[in-house]
Amino acid sequence: MKGEYEHLNNDGRIAHSRNRKRMNAMRRRKLIILGAAAVLVLEIFVFTIFKIVGKNSDEVEVADNNLQTEKTIDPNADIKIEVVENAEDVQDSAQEDEQSSEEVTAEEAKADPQTNAVTEKGEAVNVVDIVSASNVGENASITYGIDVSRFQGTIDWAQVAASGINFAMVRVGYRDSQTGEIKADTNAKYNMQEAEKNGIKIGAYFFSTAVNATEANEEATWVANYISKYPITYPVGYNCEGFENSTSRQYNLTKDERSNVAIAFLDAIYKAGYTPIFYASKNELSNNAKWNTSEIEKNFKIWMAWYNQDTSNLASGPAYSGKCAMWQYTNQGTIPGISKKVDVDVAYFGYNGTETAKDTSARETATADVEALMKFTDTNETVTAKSKTNLRDKPSQGADSNVKVTLQNGQTATRTGTSNSGWSRVVYDGVTYYAVSSYLTTDLSAPAPTPEAAPAEPTPEPAVAPATSGFKTKFTDCSELITAKEMVNLRTKPSVTDADSSVVVTLYNGMTATRTGINNEYGWSRIDYNGQTLYCVSSYIKVVE
Repeated sequence: MKGEYEHLNNDGRIAHSRNRKRMNAMRRRKLIILGAAAVLVLEIFVFTIFKIVGKNSDEVEVADNNLQTEKTIDPNADIKIEVVENAEDVQDSAQEDEQSSEEVTAEEAKADPQTNAVTEKGEAVNVVDIVSASNVGENASITYGIDVSRFQGTIDWAQVAASGINFAMVRVGYRDSQTGEIKADTNAKYNMQEAEKNGIKIGAYFFSTAVNATEANEEATWVANYISKYPITYPVGYNCEGFENSTSRQYNLTKDERSNVAIAFLDAIYKAGYTPIFYASKNELSNNAKWNTSEIEKNFKIWMAWYNQDTSNLASGPAYSGKCAMWQYTNQGTIPGISKKVDVDVAYFGYNGTETAKDTSARETATADVEALMKFTDTNETVTAKSKTNLRDKPSQGADSNVKVTLQNGQTATRTGTSNSGWSRVVYDGVTYYAVSSYLTTDLSAPAPTPEAAPAEPTPEPAVAPATSGFKTKFTDCSELITAKEMVNLRTKPSVTDADSSVVVTLYNGMTATRTGINNEYGWSRIDYNGQTLYCVSSYIKVVE
């Protein structure tokens, strides 16, 4: 039994040795394969790295070349437009860019505190500059002026200029509220001519009663033609008042219709080469009360009338929340050279020079309308003096009126007009003069009275007489509260025939004033009204019990 076991052991050792050799060989082959694989992977990795680095290097080089090319683009070369064929790809790309942009904005919002600030959003509007047709250049200086019409009478513009006035807004015309006819202001050309002559810059305005855009354009065309020979530097204004009176042509217009008429006029004035401006009172302008103010002020300057306000610092402007380029702050101005009260304005702009007239052809010399302050009824009759009377160049006995001829009884003249102010217009030796009507007669056969009985013409009174002296009418002092029986005119002089006696205010029943003097011979009372001395006919007033 022992021999067989030994034989088996020898065979087992031989087999085991062979198996071990085979296993070692297999291990070596695996190591070789793994090593080769590792080398292969390493080579692939290195190759890949080189490829990536090489590609990036090429891209950087291309980018640098592109930058160099952009810097040297020929500005005269044709611009090429790239046509995108795949619109969907472009849309997707745009959406991605938008999303990316929103993300960036969100990030920036965290750093920028203004992004999260709460602010009120204003109304979206189409912003349009205020139109200006100035050729000499507008500036932001403060300038002072007046606005005038025939109601200021004959103005001495040299005195006005000496007072320091910079500009004058001259009424050039109006549309008749009854007939609808366009009429010129009878002193417009004279006022523009004399203002220019004395170095005062000129603006203009028109009093409109237009009821539609067609009439508004007609008015603007008329104005542009009328002022074309004058150097209009300041704006040309649209003025419309009294539209709520039942007698007004514009009474039935709505606010929108009325505003559209104004805009049509202002547009046409601008197209004619003038700077337009819109005139209205503060109460009409505020909160679009009577006009579409917010619409008008987008394009046009605003000229606002607002009285009885603090004028201690005019340069700072009125305490008004809306736009105001020019402020008419009183209609009770007093200025040398103007015998009547006048509107006074401050403009929050000025000009670097004076405009040239649109039409530079020769223009006729204008003369003042001496009848501007009174209405004459035409007549045609031969008259003579009852005794003798002065023929004057103006219907006034003031200092600005000159006696040209003394008409004697028996000498004749042709009376061409009479006024309810007690004046006659007469033509003597082909020249027009003015005489006090009560000293004329149509009875050419009437003998002249004896010199002792001849009535003497009143001594001329100053244009503005002192309140307590200078009048022939003497007053007995008193002090009592009075009111009108119905209504009465309070005048600057105790006269209804003197051309310089103007109505300042009408006193109605219930309104009170203080009578400080009475003249029973001529029937006049001296009145203190709001600190001003005025005069009225005594029979129209009564004492307040």
